[in-house]
Amino acid sequence: MIIKNLKIYLQNVRKNSLIVNTILKTLNHFNIILIQESPWSEIHKIPSSLNCEEDPLIGSVHHSNWITFTRSPLANKNSPRVISYINIRLLSFCFLLCKDIINHRDINLISFSNNNICYYILNIYSDSLHTLKYLKDTEVNIDNVILMTEDFNIRDSLWNPTFLFHSSISDNLIIIADSFNLALSMPTNPRPTRYSDTARESNSVIDLMFLCNRLSELDHHTIFPKSQLSSDHTSLSVDIPITEEIIQTLKFTLAPKSKQETAFIHNIILNLKHLDTSNIMDTEVLEYVVNRLRSIIDQAWSKNAKKSRISKHSKQWWSDDCKRSLNNYRSSRSLDNWKKFKNSVKNAKQSFFNDKIQEVANKSRGLWELTNWIKRRKLPAIETINHDN
Repeated sequence: MIIKNLKIYLQNVRKNSLIVNTILKTLNHFNIILIQESPWSEIHKIPSSLNCEEDPLIGSVHHSNWITFTRSPLANKNSPRVISYINIRLLSFCFLLCKDIINHRDINLISFSNNNICYYILNIYSDSLHTLKYLKDTEVNIDNVILMTEDFNIRDSLWNPTFLFHSSISDNLIIIADSFNLALSMPTNPRPTRYSDTARESNSVIDLMFLCNRLSELDHHTIFPKSQLSSDHTSLSVDIPITEEIIQTLKFTLAPKSKQETAFIHNIILNLKHLDTSNIMDTEVLEYVVNRLRSIIDQAWSKNAKKSRISKHSKQWWSDDCKRSLNNYRSSRSLDNWKKFKNSVKNAKQSFFNDKIQEVANKSRGLWELTNWIKRRKLPAIETINHDN
């Protein structure tokens, strides 16, 4: 799969979890979804050493097709108001939430890599001066910010000609955008982005987008007035051009202890017996032998490796016997074949996890290998390269 543009969708959902669920389930063709006024709710109670009635576990909306980036809520009343969702197809772009640079409940700074260059996206909700003041006062020394958006709650004649007044707060917003080399984007279909609930209050344009002004083809976005669902805000969309990147959806594998693995090893051993290594007297002969060895392994791999499609449904324990029994059931739809398929799955799982248990038990630290807290931890990239300030 080749990706040439990042398709980004954004909306203020008015703390409605149903809207977020609908967006995540139906808009899988988008790459990035930016949410403002995100919903948070109590999932269940968790044991507490300080509270005999247990503490509430607060969580947001999740979906298996999307990776969630947001700051952890410190308390129910202080939950983050912005969430960013990244499609799992974009795992190779190495998206990160940069809390070491900006750590604010109303700002998500997301980084990603494309063609070995780090780019940034700012997802913002601002209902007062505090968020903009934080951005203005915080020294953020980053380049390659390609997008700053969304609900700034500022009415101004700069982006809404029907509104006749200008605000000094808008000047601060323009200064912040200019510090990131961003320019105000104008929609291809100008219209209000927030619709008032009362007849006395007029509709307004407060959902804005600032785009990288170094890209001439990146100067506009689209408003979708019919897809606001039950929110009072419309949704916005923009396509960000990037360096063409190929996302691998297929890979070649050899299942452990399979017939293909046995044949792979047998082919290598058979060809190594005929490889003459008795007369390696100079670098040229050594280079020839090494290249011949690589060729032997490559040929054995190409001959025996199995092509697999990468999917979130892929299971390590899945075997050829499971595949055969599933195909038999699909062709006959009989109860007996269904039972045989379930039995094949059970046996495959049991065999796979028994091997895993044996593998872990025979290691130096035994069963402690199963615990995450003794494994080597990866430092954030910004801390790893930091030296002497």
